[in-house]
Amino acid sequence: MKKKYLLLLLAFVIISFIVYFIFNHISITKNNSYMNYTPAEEISENQSRQTTVLLYFLNPKTNQLKSEGKILNTNELLKNPYKLIVEKLIEGPTDETLQKVFPESTKILDANLSNDCVILNFSEEILNYKDNSQKYNIINSLLNTLTQFNEVNTIKILVNNEANDNISQEYTSILENT
Repeated sequence: MKKKYLLLLLAFVIISFIVYFIFNHISITKNNSYMNYTPAEEISENQSRQTTVLLYFLNPKTNQLKSEGKILNTNELLKNPYKLIVEKLIEGPTDETLQKVFPESTKILDANLSNDCVILNFSEEILNYKDNSQKYNIINSLLNTLTQFNEVNTIKILVNNEANDNISQEYTSILENT
């Protein structure tokens, strides 16, 4: 009987010691104070008005289109976003491993959204593509770039505000046709 009391007393002392150790040596602190976050660098008014858009250019090694991110001013995008983006496509990539797909001196005259189709009006220089491969790269570059916006599903290309049998038709993303 004494052994049972002794074991019970020993177990009580051990449990008491463990509880004492936990409360005194392992402290869980509750911090109710909040710290103000100070950024390492203040965001300038100019930076807060920028967005990144993906533009598609030709990778000459693979003969496939590859995206390049461009930072654009959102205030400029509000005026005519589709025209501005196509102007950036015509300017060409900043990455030296990529090439622009448009023939030299091509200009975008206007771009408007009608329903889910962007109607692009180009100067006649767009017809100076050297072969069908370049023609399809122009079309796919425009499609891939413009259909990243939810409101755009198709594009239509005009030359000097008129339909042209060589390039003027309505194009839809290949992904939607599958």
